[in-house]
Amino acid sequence: MLSVTGGAPPPPCPAPFNLADSVLAVAGDRAERIALAVVGLSGAERWSRARLRAAVLGTATGLREAGIAEGERVLLRLGNTVEFPVAFLGAIAAGIVPVPTSSQLTAREITAIARAVSPAAVLGGGGGIALPDHPARVIGEAALVAMRARPPMEPVAGDPDRPAYIVFTSGTSGVPRAVVHAHRAVWARRMMWQGWYGLGEDDRLLHAGAFNWTYTLGTGLLDPWAAGATALIPAEGVTPAQLPLLLRRHDATIFAAAPGVYRQMLAAGALPPLPKLRHGLSAGEALPATLRARWEAATGCAVHEAFGMSECSTFVSGSPARPAPPGTMGFAQPGRRVAVVDAEGRPLPRGETGILAVHRDDPGLMLGYLDQPEETAARFRGEWFLTGDAAHMETDGALVYHGRTDDMMNAGGYRVSPVEVEAALLEHAEVREAAAAEVRVTAEASVIAAFYVSGTELDAEELSRHMSHRLARYKCPRLFLRVPELPRGANGKLLRRRLRDDHEALHGQA
Repeated sequence: MLSVTGGAPPPPCPAPFNLADSVLAVAGDRAERIALAVVGLSGAERWSRARLRAAVLGTATGLREAGIAEGERVLLRLGNTVEFPVAFLGAIAAGIVPVPTSSQLTAREITAIARAVSPAAVLGGGGGIALPDHPARVIGEAALVAMRARPPMEPVAGDPDRPAYIVFTSGTSGVPRAVVHAHRAVWARRMMWQGWYGLGEDDRLLHAGAFNWTYTLGTGLLDPWAAGATALIPAEGVTPAQLPLLLRRHDATIFAAAPGVYRQMLAAGALPPLPKLRHGLSAGEALPATLRARWEAATGCAVHEAFGMSECSTFVSGSPARPAPPGTMGFAQPGRRVAVVDAEGRPLPRGETGILAVHRDDPGLMLGYLDQPEETAARFRGEWFLTGDAAHMETDGALVYHGRTDDMMNAGGYRVSPVEVEAALLEHAEVREAAAAEVRVTAEASVIAAFYVSGTELDAEELSRHMSHRLARYKCPRLFLRVPELPRGANGKLLRRRLRDDHEALHGQA
């Protein structure tokens, strides 16, 4: 049997279509239901569906009145506030293409992104968030908040395949790639509702991430709103140790976080009873089996994990209806067609390790990399989009992950290119050679490590400061390790995996 799985395709996306309109549709008595609660120890800021929709469509009006035309791009430089999703959806409602970015990016990093996308305006700034060196005008957060009160405009409907938004992902070359998604991408996310979340309109989903993280934006906000459920987001300053209290106080039925948050919550002490919590969700990086077991023992609730990528969001997962067998990632979500293929895109027999692939007609798959047709085409082999992740398929269709086929690293749910880290480290005057690799430091945690060659041992704190001026915090190494030389293959290729394996073997983490 070949490593291909997937049943009937999902219902086609309606046309004409607008992503924001679909997410915030309001009907009858649902208008006053709570769509969003920003929860903190001192209380909650609540937004009804009607209030949220009015704010989004008022923002759409304001952006168009500011002279931003349909099809133009805006760069989001907003912090962990509700203004982030309101601006994101307001732009989309107006037919404008938002580019959400991490507030942690440095001025150098965000300038490179601005040059790549040529925005008509930058939304936000302030609060220490770096702005690009770019001629695009800046519309500050105060002006965005004022736009909420503008008369709402009718969402711009059109071809579901037209661009809706752009996200950036680290490329293996060290240059971030702009991933263009269509309006239909949000329609495709419905396959996650039962294929991963077990999500219904009566659920209250608390996502532990910040507003301006794409994992939070999709799983924590867009999907609950589209399903008619309530999104709960921790207020600025809430710590992982305080999350159990908020889960209990606000009757959360589903909890979503990255593995590191689960680990920090358990480390903070005994968890209180969570009688309304049905299960947890995890994504962004692999959830260690020991961490899963500790959480389930402490709460009595299962954690369902999903696997995905910026180019297609999640497409393989366990779910309440079909939990992942131990040691696997789970199954292709209903409506997804997934395969394990060779380098030419030919499906392999089940049990044989190859490249995890998604069918090119998947409605959640990107339109392509911005202005990079050749790189986009290189990711396809026949009818399959190759993810770059190694896996094999069990006889029952469950998928087992074997790691990246390249040297990409994971930092708390963000994929990071080693080339980008190495280039920044090599700008240090005393570093002769550099290599970056993700290394495991405990059974449940890994960090980015920088291996370098230099004449003398360099101060780790000084190296850390050097990197912080060049890269977002999540990209910066946590370990700096001087080595006599870097391992290379017969063709001179840097062997990053050998550095990782040797370090882990030496420190008992192999």
